[in-house]
Amino acid sequence: MAAGPEGDPATREWARHWRYAALPGLDLLRAHYVRHTFPRHSHEGYVVAAVTRGIEDVGLPGGTLHAGPGTVVMINPEVPHTARAGAPEGWAYATLYPSARAVDAVAAEVTNLRGTVGFDTSCTADPEAGRLIHEVHRAAEQGNALAADTLLRVVLARLLGRHGGLLSPAPSLTAGARAAGLARAVLEDRLTAPPTLEALAAEVGATPFALLRAFKKRYGMPPHAWLTDARVRRARGLLEAGVAPAAAATAVGFTDQPHLNRHFTRIVGVPPGAYQRERARTYKTRPGPRP
Repeated sequence: MAAGPEGDPATREWARHWRYAALPGLDLLRAHYVRHTFPRHSHEGYVVAAVTRGIEDVGLPGGTLHAGPGTVVMINPEVPHTARAGAPEGWAYATLYPSARAVDAVAAEVTNLRGTVGFDTSCTADPEAGRLIHEVHRAAEQGNALAADTLLRVVLARLLGRHGGLLSPAPSLTAGARAAGLARAVLEDRLTAPPTLEALAAEVGATPFALLRAFKKRYGMPPHAWLTDARVRRARGLLEAGVAPAAAATAVGFTDQPHLNRHFTRIVGVPPGAYQRERARTYKTRPGPRP
């Protein structure tokens, strides 16, 4: 991330997005953002974030959350959301991105929840859970696999015990929702050469504005924004496999590497080169600045 003026911690931005090899199914992000804004996007897994300084404004389908120190934000898979600073000093936080498999395993062991598990609230004031999230990061940075695994399970068990629930089954699909699903499949299949909205609508048997409304209702964003998010997800997999950023950019449909850099950084929170370098490390060697 770009840094602010030297010696001015209030405006300096930094971020580390990485993976600890001993904890498969978990990504970690620790960062301080001031000017950075996350556009509407979603994740395949869960988001569990502890804010330690400043205010994070999280835009969710039900409204905007204002998360300050001591707050834990929880977002279920595929829920579209945005994030930006809610105060001049920005916000600092530590985030865990556990996979659905990891969360399901904890839920099966410590709760009576059986089915598609999720959180029934998006925000809670829980300084102890926030402390545990930071301790997961600290243990992983120190290469302490036993402590990191233990603390991860403890904090997930705490949050699921207090805020866990079963996600509602999908309602019967309307014609518009079915058209949106077909359109999404088309876009997934033609990531590098998507059709126009008019051509896409014709292919799935809808009119352009009807498809646009249905797609936004089902996926929380219009088709072009969903496509950018999908391209970034695909690029993450290529970068993790060792593909150079320039090659990954063209492979997923971006014009060039700067085009990938811009969208990747906005959605993931770090540039693709930094993301790939962290993935190339088996174990971390030095922690970033602590909030």
